[in-house]
This record gives sequence, structure tokens and C-alpha cells, in this order.
Amino acid sequence: MVETLDDGTHLPRVAASGWMPWIAFARRFEVPGSAARIGILMINLGADDKLTTRAIDELPGEVSLAFLPGSPDLARWLKQAHEHGHEVYLMLPMDDQSVPAERGVRPVQAALEPAENVRRLRLAMARGEGYVGFVMVPGGAAWQSENVVRPLVQEIAERGLGLVEVNPAAAPSTIQRLTRELGVGYARTREVLDYKLAEGGLAANLDQLDAWASEVVPGQPPRHRFGVVQPDGDAVDTVAAWFRGRPKKSAAAVVPVIGHFECRDACMARLRAQPAQLKP
Repeated sequence: MVETLDDGTHLPRVAASGWMPWIAFARRFEVPGSAARIGILMINLGADDKLTTRAIDELPGEVSLAFLPGSPDLARWLKQAHEHGHEVYLMLPMDDQSVPAERGVRPVQAALEPAENVRRLRLAMARGEGYVGFVMVPGGAAWQSENVVRPLVQEIAERGLGLVEVNPAAAPSTIQRLTRELGVGYARTREVLDYKLAEGGLAANLDQLDAWASEVVPGQPPRHRFGVVQPDGDAVDTVAAWFRGRPKKSAAAVVPVIGHFECRDACMARLRAQPAQLKP
């Protein structure tokens, strides 16, 4: 599932058998009892060595991790995260002042030609291996234009990667519509668990997420939802402590982000090219 270009660049690809990286590199999991489930994704890792090490070593494997592709030691971080049981993603570099600046990776920009934005996406892809896909935090002009995002989603689709969108809007997004059209595995969340103004902070938000998913509503399917957390020492402490204090028989299972993906008609058609991908 790796393509080597003439210049020696390594990019993910769909295997000749049809296996796709977003399935092959996902963490396997089981949901005992009820199918209710929650998830936690820590994003923007890699800029701080000490903090990244703590997140990998101290957070349970059920917590998924997303790394900045500009991280100097990205290959090492991805390897260590896999060894500790974490499902891993890359942040999609974007022209947005609200996210950490990338080192050595140029962001997608609305003013650029589509081919240049795809080139920048590929450079980010080439920084590491073994990741499920990209995490997109829409912001700025780039994500408001289908002309900008369509070629990016197309490239992600063709390379068999998944997409995670962090978007507070309630309405379906352009990115979501494109993933369904192009057959991309996709997950979306509005939950920013460490929102600084939230009453009770991160621990209370985790409890609320757990309680919401655990509630059984007659006639409705089991609930599932995941949330994101920024890399912070207090966040690592809080999430680790929350896991230790969580009741063993809680109604909702904590699963990696892959357990919150949707795969609609076009996506399922691609998976059926290699039926083994449909097995747990």
C-alpha cells in the first residue's frame, strides 16, 4: 500500500488486491453488550516532544492521535503510537492562523491552483506511513470553496485514505457530501471536549459524552459520538484519570475513531473489491 515515485517519494495507495489504507491501518476493536460507543481524538500532536511522548505513553490505546505532518520526528512518533496501540492520523495542513504553524509543510490555500494544493497534500502524505487518513479542521477561505476541496478529497479517495472533519456547524458540509460522492470513509464531530469555557472542563465533558451515548432510547439505534482534544499536559492527565475512574461496566464502549466512521454506497462499493475488508 505504498507507491514510490520517480523522485523517491513514498505515498499511500490502494493495494492491487483492493485493500485500502484506511481499513488496513485502523485499530481493531470489539463492542461488548450494547453497541453504544464513544471516542476521543487528540489532535495537533508532534510540535512538542515531551508532550507528544506523554500522549503516546500515558493515554490508553483507545484514544486516537492525529499528528502535524511537519513534525521533524513524525516517522518515529507514528511508529511509537502504533506500538502503544493508538490509531493514528495526520492533520491536513491548512492556511488558518488558529492552528499551529507547520514546519517544512506548506498549507493548502484558496488562492492557489488546484494542482499546487494537491502537490502540497501529497507532500504532507509523504511525511509518514501507517496512518488511517487526514483530520480536517475547516477554517479560512480554502474550506468554503468546493473548487478548492474537491481535488483534495478526490486525491484522498484515490489513495484509499479516510477523512475526519472537525466542524461545529449543524448542517451537512461540502466535505461530507464529497466523501459520499467519491466513496471515502468519513467521520465528523462537533465536540471540542476541552473547550475552555465549558462548565466543569474536560472531565465533565467526557462524563456528559459517556452519559449521552449510554442512554437507551426505545426505537432508536445505539448512540455513538466522539470528540477532539488539543495536546496539553492537563488534558493528558485528565483523560488518563478519567479512564482509570470510569466504571468497568459502563453502557458505552470507548473505541477508536474508526468506530465512528460512515461508509455510504460509493464507499461500500469500493470495499467490496476486497471482501476481507468488510470483516471485523
